[in-house]
Formats: sequence, C-alpha cells, structure tokens
Amino acid sequence: MQKLKKELVQDKIMSREALAHLCAGWKVKGYKIIFTNGVFDILHQGHIRLLLDAAELGHKLVVGLNTDASVKRLKGESRPVNAEDSRALLMAAQLYVDAVCLFEEDTPLELIEAIRPDVIVKGGDYTPGTVVGADVVKTYGGEVVIVPTVEGYSTTHIINSLK
Repeated sequence: MQKLKKELVQDKIMSREALAHLCAGWKVKGYKIIFTNGVFDILHQGHIRLLLDAAELGHKLVVGLNTDASVKRLKGESRPVNAEDSRALLMAAQLYVDAVCLFEEDTPLELIEAIRPDVIVKGGDYTPGTVVGADVVKTYGGEVVIVPTVEGYSTTHIINSLK
C-alpha cells in the first residue's frame, strides 16, 4: 500500500502535453479547473493558504512550477534553494493539489494556453492587470482571482532571517 501512495503523488507531476490531455478530459466531465503558479521554493504558510483558497474555487487545482533555470533567471543565481524535483514532489504531496507541471519559460503563459483553466489564482501582491494569462482566460469566459497574502510569510523573508 505504501508504494501505491508514492505512485499517486508521483503521478501528479506531469509534462505539459500530458496535463493538457488530462485537463481536456476534466473539462468534458464538467470539472472547473483552477490554476496557480510560482516558484514555491520554501513552502510556508502563505503558500498553503494560497493553495487552499485556490482549491476551494473549483474541482481540480493545477500548479505550474518554475524550473530551476527559470527561477535563476528571475531571482538570481542563489535561487532556488530547493531543486525543481524536490519542489514538485512537495507540491504534488499536497492532498488538494491535483496536478503539477514544471515550465521552463519565465512566465506560465504557454502552459495556461495549453490547459485553458477556468480560473487563474494569484496572491495579493498581484492585481488582475498584472497576472500573466489573464487576457487569455477572459477570452473564453474564465476569470482571475486575487487572494490576500498572509503577512509576514515569504520565501525571501525566510532566507534573510537565516542569514
């Protein structure tokens, strides 16, 4: 039984092509697909609250995860702290996350176009106008939801406090 549980978590981590196929099947079944993305380098309470809020908005929660190369381009050579395989596994192990997909680009736009989520969810440091893919989902009736951030919780803050 233990091996089965490990396989269930591993199976949530998939390629863009596999995820697009899975999402198409979910849509046929009438599931509302929620998408969020980020680095999720050092998982903390703010991340968990974002994911929980996102999961409550629909039936299936998909998380796009920046690859290590993408993170380095966006945040500098000292990041990420945790490698993409580790971050993907931690994300897939969350029981309310249904699928995880790594993306190499600096933004998740191509992934959003491939899976066509019903809702994109981002944290309160964004506005609907600054969310990548907002214009795409709106063309087919989707929406963007901004959830409040949890004050005092950020990966940068954690890293700085360790120094």
